[in-house]
This record gives sequence, C-alpha cells and structure tokens, in this order.
Amino acid sequence: MPCGDRMSTTHAGAGLLRSLAVSALVALVGSGVLWWGTDGARAFTAEAARRVEILRAPRVLPAVTLEDQGGARFALDAYRGRLLAVEFIYTHCDSVCLSLGMAFRQIRDQLPAQVGGQELALVSISFDPARDTPARMREYAARFGADGSVWRIARVPDPAELDALLEAFGVIVIDDQRGGYEHNAALHLVGRDGRLSEIRDLDEIAAFTERIGDLL
Repeated sequence: MPCGDRMSTTHAGAGLLRSLAVSALVALVGSGVLWWGTDGARAFTAEAARRVEILRAPRVLPAVTLEDQGGARFALDAYRGRLLAVEFIYTHCDSVCLSLGMAFRQIRDQLPAQVGGQELALVSISFDPARDTPARMREYAARFGADGSVWRIARVPDPAELDALLEAFGVIVIDDQRGGYEHNAALHLVGRDGRLSEIRDLDEIAAFTERIGDLL
C-alpha cells in the first residue's frame, strides 16, 4: 500500500477511535458518571475518586441556608453534633430520585426510633429550587413519609450557595434539555463535626445503615 494510503488509513482509524471515545464520554455523562483520563492510560470515575478522597480526608461543608417543606429556614451547620444523612434530588424526577426517596425511607425505618432527630437526621436536598417550592416539597415528603423533623425535604434558595454545596459534595448536575437532569446519585454521610465523611451507592443501603449504627 502506498505510504499516503497508509497514512490516510491511520488517520481515519485514529479519527474513528476519537469519535468512539467522545461517544463513550457522552454516554457516561448521560448516565451521571464522568470519567477522567491519566497519562498512564488509566481511567478513573470522578464518582469513585470523590469517594476515595472523602474517606481519606472528610470534607468541610460550606455554610448554607436551606428552606424545608414547611417553609422554615435553617442552617446546614445546625446539625453539628448529630449524624446527618444527605441525598440530592429534584421532585419532578421519575427515575433515580424515586430510588433515593425509597432508600432514605428504608434507612429511617431500619434505625432505632429513639435516635431519630436526636442523634441522626436525614435531609433530601433539591437542586431545582425554582420548581421545588415548599408546596411541591410537601407533596414529595408525603409520598415518602418525610415528617419534617427526623427527615426533611429542603432546597437552597440562594443559587451561589447551592453551587457551593454541590461542589463540596461533588454532585454533578446536567440539564437533559427535556425538563429534567442527569446527576450522580448516592447516599452521603456527614459526621458530627459537620464534615462529609462517607459516600455510598444506592445498592449499599444496608452497609450505610450499619455504618450509621456503628457511629451512634
């Protein structure tokens, strides 16, 4: 084969590989998982990386003010001294957010009643505050049995504070251009010192609950 033909074929092959790589990246972003590449041709998920980092060095969270389903405002820092389970949702979601709601309900139901609210609290935080009004959050709360005491549904009204909170938790939210969002979904544990200390998958409810029990 002439040299020019070989070079064209090589370039075409490289172009195809790049196209496949881009397609794979888009697919991963769409599923809520982002991949990082390294010079050693290794790939790690950003999701896995943030979990390892949090275990190694629990992360200080920003001071933010939230508003719950009853319209009451409260500081995230008000939970210091208690364990805090956190998930990120938007109430119009009809897929993974439903799984998050059911996961939190299971966690609450599996823990001793006497620790609820005193030693442990749960907060589902919406990253869609424009649509997730207190009335809408009350509907979501009623659906899953969030009582507003042990388990609150809340939003962060200030966009700058919301951005800072999502960044601190490592939560990535992507507009899907269809009225919804793609986002990484997980169970987050904040320690009594107010630091994000552990992140678990949705299929690790038992392990997450056991970890809370160990810390109580």
